[in-house]
Amino acid sequence: MTAPVIATRSEWLEARKALLAKEKECTKDRDALSAARRALPWVKIETPYSFETPSGRESLSDLFAGKSQLIVYHFMYGPTWEQGCKSCSFWADNYNGIDVHLAQRDAALVAVSSAPLATLEAFKKRMGWTFNGCRAAAPVSTRTSACRRRRASRYDYTMEPS
Repeated sequence: MTAPVIATRSEWLEARKALLAKEKECTKDRDALSAARRALPWVKIETPYSFETPSGRESLSDLFAGKSQLIVYHFMYGPTWEQGCKSCSFWADNYNGIDVHLAQRDAALVAVSSAPLATLEAFKKRMGWTFNGCRAAAPVSTRTSACRRRRASRYDYTMEPS
């Protein structure tokens, strides 16, 4: 690691203002990119996806719970694993309490896993989680993106170099 540059307060302020201008430019670019993503055309989902929930078997449409938007988090927890993915668990630790904020945006959240529902529910209880979770039933695949890419036999646009 290189030693930090020591500057006067006025030199720091000048450098900070220059960086702030770049940060604001980056924010405007991110906002434009987000708007372009939201403007992408939609694809009608015709596959009858099915999920095992504490309330019983539900369709993808049911998971929306009356909201116009659904956030689906792929919580990696394999059918034979003793616990969920450590990184997924880190993010999931922050899901409790956001339902009020999501409701203000007409959105629902569900964490989807391939672990048996009883295993997933026991893990949620151990972790103190109250958000919605379910097990993906056929024909949903919860394999990680890397696994899908390795096994893909057709061109995958997500693998193009930037």
